[in-house]
Amino acid sequence: MRVPASTSSLARDGARVENANATGRVPVVFVHGLWLLPTSWDRWATLFEEAGFAPVTAGWPDDPETVAEAGVHPEVFAGKSVGQVADHFCDLIDRLDREPVLIGHSFGGLITQIIAGRGLSRASVAIDPAPFRGVLPLPLSSLRAASAVLGNPANYHRAVPLTYEQFRYAFANAVDEQEARELYETFAVPAPGQPLFQAAAANVNPWTEVKVDATAADRGPLLVISGEKDHTVPWAIADASYRRQARNTHAVTEITEIAGRGHSLTIDHGWREVAETALTFVRRFVDPAA
Repeated sequence: MRVPASTSSLARDGARVENANATGRVPVVFVHGLWLLPTSWDRWATLFEEAGFAPVTAGWPDDPETVAEAGVHPEVFAGKSVGQVADHFCDLIDRLDREPVLIGHSFGGLITQIIAGRGLSRASVAIDPAPFRGVLPLPLSSLRAASAVLGNPANYHRAVPLTYEQFRYAFANAVDEQEARELYETFAVPAPGQPLFQAAAANVNPWTEVKVDATAADRGPLLVISGEKDHTVPWAIADASYRRQARNTHAVTEITEIAGRGHSLTIDHGWREVAETALTFVRRFVDPAA
């Protein structure tokens, strides 16, 4: 009998929290985005652990353990909202003995900013972050990347996989064909449609969950990283997010662009450059042993 994904994922994340607490070091909580799993952060976790931090590669609610399991049970991804995922990570952070650093990619970058705005992070890095309410640019490439979900209203309640061609455009446009196929086979899983619909309606919905308290006094330092060739979250969106966050007079807000990189910048052959950029920023503000 298969253990329900909700039970196994909670147990897995609980173990990671306990392991981080046992080290006595500052935790780094990694938040993945749509169409990926926590395993997409494995190499990052090793790098940050070697730098003295305690990595926590937690998942969204009900995340399966592997890409293979995701293919057998894609239904577990459906029905996850931005607010539900943010609250899930806040609950996890509440169980940590020490306030963490947060690093998130894509919708994970949005979740990272939401949590930082609640005062639960020492420092945060949002990589190609999905837009929040008040971020107005909507480039055509972003619309095309999101059309795999937004093109069918019924996808709101579904788990939606990407075809290879859709993944190639939305994630892997800045790598060669061989690597793009390897990334798709290694990392791609279905994703809930609801967050994309929420983001698309955020600027016309005053009650949206897709909002960030950018001026919170206890937000902590924030770095936004943008991939130069990203189709899904191009510079216009990343820069608009940064400009809203830069209104915060209580904490450092910075942005940097990684040349020649697409939305797969956290998982492709150039992941280390991005990870070391994030690590350098975090080290300016956080001593992992302090």
